[in-house]
Amino acid sequence: MTRLSDKTLRSLPGEVSVPLYDRASVKPGIVHLGVGAFHRAHQAAYVDACLADGEVDWGIIGVSLRSPDTRDALAPQDGLYTLAVRDSAGEQLQVIGSILSLLVAPEDPGAVLAALTDPRTRIVTLTITEKAYLRAADGGLDGNHPDITHDLANPGSPKTAHGFLAEALARRRAAGTPPFTVLCCDNLPANGATLHRLLIEFAKLRDARADAGDQPLAGYVADEVAFPSSMVDRIVPATTDADRARIAEELGLGDAWPVMTEPFRQWVIEDRFPAGRPAWERFGVTMVEDVGPFEDMKLRLLNGAHSGIAYLGLLSGHATVDRAFADPSIRQFVDALWAEAIPTLPQDAGLDTTAYTAELAERFSNTALAHRTAQIANDGSQKLPQRIVASALASLEAGLPPEHLSLVVAAWIAACQARGKTLPEAHFTDPLDAALGDLFARNLPTAEMTTAVFDLAGFAKDHRKRQTLIEFVATHLVHVRQGGPALALAALGIGGERGKAE
Repeated sequence: MTRLSDKTLRSLPGEVSVPLYDRASVKPGIVHLGVGAFHRAHQAAYVDACLADGEVDWGIIGVSLRSPDTRDALAPQDGLYTLAVRDSAGEQLQVIGSILSLLVAPEDPGAVLAALTDPRTRIVTLTITEKAYLRAADGGLDGNHPDITHDLANPGSPKTAHGFLAEALARRRAAGTPPFTVLCCDNLPANGATLHRLLIEFAKLRDARADAGDQPLAGYVADEVAFPSSMVDRIVPATTDADRARIAEELGLGDAWPVMTEPFRQWVIEDRFPAGRPAWERFGVTMVEDVGPFEDMKLRLLNGAHSGIAYLGLLSGHATVDRAFADPSIRQFVDALWAEAIPTLPQDAGLDTTAYTAELAERFSNTALAHRTAQIANDGSQKLPQRIVASALASLEAGLPPEHLSLVVAAWIAACQARGKTLPEAHFTDPLDAALGDLFARNLPTAEMTTAVFDLAGFAKDHRKRQTLIEFVATHLVHVRQGGPALALAALGIGGERGKAE
């Protein structure tokens, strides 16, 4: 089948939205690291709207830090792809044109550095997932990670986001080019400040290896480079072959990698861009002084509930979020989870949690998305600290029992153990899989094993309420092991009599 491309755009059906701007006149202004489905459903769509509004200096150069799959799919399509916005009422198709070119870092790190040092590049955005920030259990940079040690030894051919950012900033400073703004779009707490701290740590390690005459980089990164925090929100399920076939039939053209998403989207950004930025606020982006309250609400209410739905859903045999959320016990659990998490949010920030959770309930019920629970379950050891553990500790500090929050951690442990048994072997993955496998093989008593998992993942490290949280999790884990999620939920008075779980 003929592929989607600049040459074939005019042959698309009239109901498909297409770029109305001249793509040949667009100049790159943003380099994006981690050009996956979420970026293409979210930031790239916002930038597409800015380009259509005449801001033609903000085209995107996409960079894959690992796999060539996205480049291989989209390069023959001139970077074009279809964004399919789906809800229960139907589907709307839009072709996005904001990605001008795609690079694969392992194939040509020099090309990536050239894009990052180009004076036209004024913003670098990232969606590389939590695990790619290479944090140690204490939250600092894992200086012993093999990719970090590689980048310190080979600054001109880095593998990590830290290595690319540090080398590009060093080259820009040497050339007299102002630094770009670094805009983190991943689900990290205070993501801009977190990445800033990690990059300073990396720069200090790099400075320690530098020649005596070299200018130190850490102080420059600390004082001269802007790292605004942001909060992003849009549900983006993995694209399936059935999605590709359906989109191709509707377009009359092949699209190797369309993106499925929901109508809802949100982006809240701290407005600190010394080198300039697109007028995102014209298209629904909220520019603020402090993103913290919005970020906490999203992490603890949306992402926290998503993790709970994922792990309890997997253990209950539900393949997608809408099916799990339609389970009356899981639905009741989510309401109770929100009731525990909401008091941990800032109470003076004007957050409308009632409206927000009502909107989340509608989004979780979207039957058209088929958002797989296994997809959400990936990388739990990296996601749960900010989604669940932080809320649970805040609840304990306030003297409130985090009964539902702690069940999510227990369900994660149980779901990890269930792989290769009641769940497929590689149904979802985690950076700690090898270490977790070794731990599970020891068949420790539940309380001892829970403590070992906390140690391994760095959950609640050095927190004075850590042992109390471990005890809550271990109690839930006993119930899950004895009678699955139904027994654990029954112990909370959900879906059965509490006495049956005692």
